[in-house]
Amino acid sequence: MTMVRTYPEPSAVLELLKPITWFPPMWAFGCGVVASGVPLAERWPAALVGVVLAGPLVCAMSQAANDWYDRDVDAINEPHRPIPSGRIPGRWGFYIAVVWTLLSLLVASALGQWVEIACLLGVAFAWAYSAPPIRLKLNGWWGNAACGLSYEGLAWVTGHAVMLGGAMPTWRSLLLALLYSVGAHGIMTLNDFKSIKGDSQMGIRSLPVMLGPQSAAATACAVMLAPQLVVIVLLLVWGRPWEAGIVCVLVGGQIAMMRRFMAAPVDKALWYSGFGVPFYVLGMLASAFALRAIN
Repeated sequence: MTMVRTYPEPSAVLELLKPITWFPPMWAFGCGVVASGVPLAERWPAALVGVVLAGPLVCAMSQAANDWYDRDVDAINEPHRPIPSGRIPGRWGFYIAVVWTLLSLLVASALGQWVEIACLLGVAFAWAYSAPPIRLKLNGWWGNAACGLSYEGLAWVTGHAVMLGGAMPTWRSLLLALLYSVGAHGIMTLNDFKSIKGDSQMGIRSLPVMLGPQSAAATACAVMLAPQLVVIVLLLVWGRPWEAGIVCVLVGGQIAMMRRFMAAPVDKALWYSGFGVPFYVLGMLASAFALRAIN
């Protein structure tokens, strides 16, 4: 006789929270820390808590919420996942997402006003992305914008604010965080090429579904490149030619790889994510060091 599981498996909970997805917001948080200009030694306990907030709390919460509201689709396309497989039974997926949301807000409230504001926005975007009736993920323009802003911009702002004791980051830092958030929209589009067939069947209007693979690839590349070009100009205007040069070289590398991606977008989207996107995030770090020098 097979016993029906009533509690989730610990390993399934970890799988639901997807540690592999925590890196982008943690990296962006680190860029905010660098951009603040505050020596890490002065605020390292708060910075450590902030890293946990950006990755294992807010990002993990967004993954749990997304899997809960995607459970019917996953039962068809990916039945091995924790919720459809039954390793996380009943409504435990929803409960985990709620508990992680409350933990995120509690931790953020201890780190200062601007950290709390950024966390509130990140949590709101996460639920709006996955949960009906808003469910931003049904539209590639809105869904990817919410992800890009949360994963890059808000995480950067959080890192900067933490180092300032919860105060408002500088306008330059806010501007660069916004620009890299815009570029991250294109990065999020890369993830949609692998699921064009399933998205079409389930009514999810990702950019590859709406525009077709070729046009979506061109759009993603343009969206990734344009903000970085603006960053280069800003760094030059702010008197940081060396960092501007580094970002320029990294952009050149991306353009070279984009040509290969554009030739076969469905087959090469994952390849570009692995080799092109690191150039993007290294440019973020170079820009953060430029702000550190300005501060």
